[in-house]
Amino acid sequence: MTDELLVVRAQLGERAALAELLARWRMPVWTYVRRMLDGERADDVTQEIWLAVVRGLPRLREPGRFAPWLFTIARRSVTDRLRGEYAWAQETSGFGDMVGERIAEDPVEAMVDRAALVNVLSDLPVPEREILVLFYLEDLPIEECAYICQIPAGTVKSRLNRARRLLREHLEEKGYRP
Repeated sequence: MTDELLVVRAQLGERAALAELLARWRMPVWTYVRRMLDGERADDVTQEIWLAVVRGLPRLREPGRFAPWLFTIARRSVTDRLRGEYAWAQETSGFGDMVGERIAEDPVEAMVDRAALVNVLSDLPVPEREILVLFYLEDLPIEECAYICQIPAGTVKSRLNRARRLLREHLEEKGYRP
């Protein structure tokens, strides 16, 4: 069954369709959020996302655009969390503690290259990290990345270019050569 059909059925009040939709998208959403935040914060933000999805699903006018709509909610939730933490850190410690903070690596990731990639991703600026995650790790096309981030497709392309360059530089600094 397609996402579009599941959305329509869920909008009509069918709980099984909503449950299937949530089960289908639970891991992709958590993975996206986890790549942007550490594990504990990812769990909290993911719960907030699903609450917003359940509340907003009846108002979704284009059921065929469920995935971009879902990742837009996820992006806003991550952005809100980061913005709140940065503001709090600035108020309490002059922003110093947050600058050096890194996203904790997932202990399940056993491969050294994968761990290095996660570590390097956490070093990238949030806009570039976000585009890399959406485009390469979530396999979304440029147009959907643009829609989710609310930026022009050309900006997505330039951020991808900059992100790839920064990623390459960070990997080389850490001793990883292609």
